[in-house]
Amino acid sequence: MFSGSIPALVTPFRNGDFAEADFRDFVEWQIAEGSAALVPCGTTGEAATMTFAEHFEVVRVCADQARGRVPVIAGAGSNDTRVAIGNVKAAKAAGADAVLMVPPYYNRPSQEGIFRHFEAVQAECELPIILYNVPGRTVTDIQPATMARIVKAFPGKFAGVKDATGSLGRVTEQRSGCGADFAQLSGNDETALAFNAMGGVGCISVSANVAPRLCADFQAAWAAGDTAKALELHDRLYPLHIAMFTDASPGPVKYAVAKLRPGFPGELRLPMTPASEASRAAVDAAMAHAGI
Repeated sequence: MFSGSIPALVTPFRNGDFAEADFRDFVEWQIAEGSAALVPCGTTGEAATMTFAEHFEVVRVCADQARGRVPVIAGAGSNDTRVAIGNVKAAKAAGADAVLMVPPYYNRPSQEGIFRHFEAVQAECELPIILYNVPGRTVTDIQPATMARIVKAFPGKFAGVKDATGSLGRVTEQRSGCGADFAQLSGNDETALAFNAMGGVGCISVSANVAPRLCADFQAAWAAGDTAKALELHDRLYPLHIAMFTDASPGPVKYAVAKLRPGFPGELRLPMTPASEASRAAVDAAMAHAGI
């Protein structure tokens, strides 16, 4: 259910408000270009700036537009366990097929606290849960032993992980601890090739917002065993992967999408700001390199 190229969708805003029509068009394009699933309201979607009502309206619109053609994985994490439980219930009501959940951030719970958090959430969640381990943002790291403990304690509840630790060795450790059926998805585009080589099955991607067909083809080539084609596409996409983080995300990716799709609003919500001149130049060069 969870593999291949999965964009962490940007959220379009117009005059500060969610731009539903633009988002519907964007979702439709992503599906047509071969994206395997969709993640609304993740980090790239500026979920941290949304109210509860906005957040799950974006999820609802995404699910409504997808109409079951690809899975919708709703961002639903919180550093408050009670809020996280409310989020997973709202995601189901909005039509999501699964939820993506970071461990509690800012609070800095212990490994025991992380386990107890997910224990409480899964008890109230009727959807598959994909863990999202991104210590660079959360300052909380789900250690491999804790991840294995979570997955083994609640069979069938935790479907996989978006691993943005940057530690490729974790793929092997997590496969050993969580089992071969536990879907490991890279959270870093630039290491997605190596991540797959270690046992990953896809990527929750920023670059797929801009180059969905190329990212989908890259993942399909690897899955088919065409490593030469996968490497060729990786090399073509690599400058774009790097350019997406030449300024605070999602500034660069929103600039790129607006450039690629005329009329798409590149507006961001504070505290996020537009990409710098140097970042825009890097994005322009990377898009030219990728041929998009």
